[in-house]
Amino acid sequence: MSDMMCHSVEVARYLLTAPDEARDALKLISANATVANLKWTRPKYVEQLRNAMGPEVDYSRRPSEDFARGILTFEDREGETLLIEATTSWTYVGPGLRITLELLGPEYAMEFSSLNTGLKVFLSRAITGSAGEDLVEKQNAEQGLMPVLDDEVGIYGYTLENRHFVEAFRSGTAPMETFADGVEVVRMLMALYRSAELGRTVRLDDENLDDYLPVVARSES
Repeated sequence: MSDMMCHSVEVARYLLTAPDEARDALKLISANATVANLKWTRPKYVEQLRNAMGPEVDYSRRPSEDFARGILTFEDREGETLLIEATTSWTYVGPGLRITLELLGPEYAMEFSSLNTGLKVFLSRAITGSAGEDLVEKQNAEQGLMPVLDDEVGIYGYTLENRHFVEAFRSGTAPMETFADGVEVVRMLMALYRSAELGRTVRLDDENLDDYLPVVARSES
C-alpha cells in the first residue's frame, strides 16, 4: 500500500484537480481499502526473498501486503463528488512494469498504458539470455513478445520531474509538489490502511489518524 499506492493516489489527485486550482482543492471524505498477501508469503517465495535480501527479510514472520486496492472519495469546491480507484500489486508477472491510468468524467475520458508501446520485439524459444531488464523495467522474460520503451525515463516522467525540481530550486520558488502534499498522501494511505484493518469504509470526519499505525507496522519481529 505505502510503497506503490502513494504514487497512484497522488497521480489521480493531480488528474482530478483543475489546472487553475490549488493542490488542496479536493477534500478527502472517505476511504475504502482491501489488502492481501497473494504471493510472497508462500513458502517458495519466502525462501526466495530471504536468499535475495538476507535473513532480516522474513515474510513467514513479518510480511507486508503484496496487493492493495483503494477507493478514495473527495468533494471539490463546488460540492461535487470525485472518486479515485487504485490497485497496486507486487504479484503481477508480465512483460514489464505495468502502469495503467484512466481518467473518466461527464464528457471526457483519457487512457494511458506503459505497455502499449509502438515498438515490440519477439524472441523465439531458440534464443536464450540471462535475466535482466534490458528492454523494460521489471522485465520478467527473455523470450516471446515484449514491449520496448524507447524513452523509458521520459515516459515514466523522471526527466521532466527532475527538471522541474531543479528549476524550482534555481529560481527559489516552491515546486508543484510540496511537503504539504506529501503529508496529504500519507493521510490518504493511513485512511486506506485503517479501512482495510476495520473491513469497512472509513469517514475522515469520524477518524483521528494523527497517531494511527497500520497493522503491518505493529507486527512483532
